[in-house]
Amino acid sequence: MNILLIEDDDSVARYIQDGLEAAGYTVEWAADGDSGHELARQGEFDILIVDRMLPEMDGLSLVQRLREAQDFTPILILSALGEVDDRVRGLRAGADDYLAKPFSFAELQARVEVLLRRRSHESTTQITLDVADLHMDLLSQEVTRAGKKVTVQPREYKLLEYLMRHAGQLVTRDMLLEKVWGYHFDPQTNVIDVHISRLRQKIDKDFEVTLLTTVRGSGYMLGPAIE
Repeated sequence: MNILLIEDDDSVARYIQDGLEAAGYTVEWAADGDSGHELARQGEFDILIVDRMLPEMDGLSLVQRLREAQDFTPILILSALGEVDDRVRGLRAGADDYLAKPFSFAELQARVEVLLRRRSHESTTQITLDVADLHMDLLSQEVTRAGKKVTVQPREYKLLEYLMRHAGQLVTRDMLLEKVWGYHFDPQTNVIDVHISRLRQKIDKDFEVTLLTTVRGSGYMLGPAIE
């Protein structure tokens, strides 16, 4: 499980990172809101742990931006502001949980485990994916756009499913190679470009609004463009 920790206090960050890594998690750390937001957009994380009072971009703004970009990765906010009104503001900004400082590591770990269990349950029970007017039925494996059937080949379906599950997020070539093709290295072929081109023809060609975009030099994104 991959965790992104966004915390500006070095000692707190090391405490959390060491504890979670000892528990078997992979933890990436960002020390300010801007770099944390960039990592969250570009990476693939199972949960985000976000300090509320961050330099550059505060934690609540970071959460709101991610939710507006259709990124629904579970988020646990950490904050020295622990009054009821503070917790309510954090949850209303889009966080899934809120833990006041100071806290025990055991409680932090338990809350992380709960959020991960919840996400695992949601991923196994979800039966449809929707991005704008693009619809995927995970049971019948049928794809439609604006009610019109889109015929895709098995690899195209897997590619589209991955993109839809990460709608609004930048998906890199390395991510696609590993998650869709099962490569842990770059085979130096144009296999991704070929499949992206075919998929774009099928889901975008006859529609006014383009959903699948190429982020030059970085990867691809399905849905809202990265500002």
